[in-house]
Amino acid sequence: MALQKVEEAKPLPTPPWMTSYGDLVTQLLVFFVMLFALSAAATEDQLKKIKERIDGYVVQHSLSSFVSTQMSQKEGLIITFSEKYMFDPGKAEIYPEAKTIIRDIMTLLLDDPNRITIEGHTDNTPIRTAQFPSNWELSTARSTSLLRFMLEDLSFAPKRLTAAGYGEYHPVVEGNTPETRAKNRRVDVVVKRLDIEEMKAWNAGLSAAAKQAVTRGIVEVKPQTLQ
Repeated sequence: MALQKVEEAKPLPTPPWMTSYGDLVTQLLVFFVMLFALSAAATEDQLKKIKERIDGYVVQHSLSSFVSTQMSQKEGLIITFSEKYMFDPGKAEIYPEAKTIIRDIMTLLLDDPNRITIEGHTDNTPIRTAQFPSNWELSTARSTSLLRFMLEDLSFAPKRLTAAGYGEYHPVVEGNTPETRAKNRRVDVVVKRLDIEEMKAWNAGLSAAAKQAVTRGIVEVKPQTLQ
């Protein structure tokens, strides 16, 4: 008995609505990718503007030996204060002269909503005192001193601030020379990048403030135009 040839099933044509749906999904994907890229660029630009303001202050007052800034892909904007201009060796009380400079610089961050982490760092010279049994306690006390100053003297929102102490375990340079140790003794103020929701909320607040300013201006100018 001859075997009958079985015809191969032909694929059904794609319904027109599926083509349109696929195009829509692709367009939405492209839109959200572009939105994410624009938001990321906006947050990066915001940090760069903060950096420019601080760098301008540092140059104007010849403070490059005390304050430096750098952009970190992982962390955000890092503002570094050298320990030798802030504290006595083995102490955590900020010099009054340093407070004046820190006040001026930290004021440049007040109007921005970014979260801030204050990180204390020491060198690898051991410390063992009644107040600070190790560099962990010393580095944490120094970061907390700066946090307290920002809260009490500058009225930073508490929810924006975090303090941490890293002891000698996050050096910026390796080595045991006086120069390398001096570089590692520092306090880093890390200004975090805004996420998309934080950026949206901040922009909405700026828009609302601008509208209020315009409204106040109209109200103040209007009586004068009637005279």
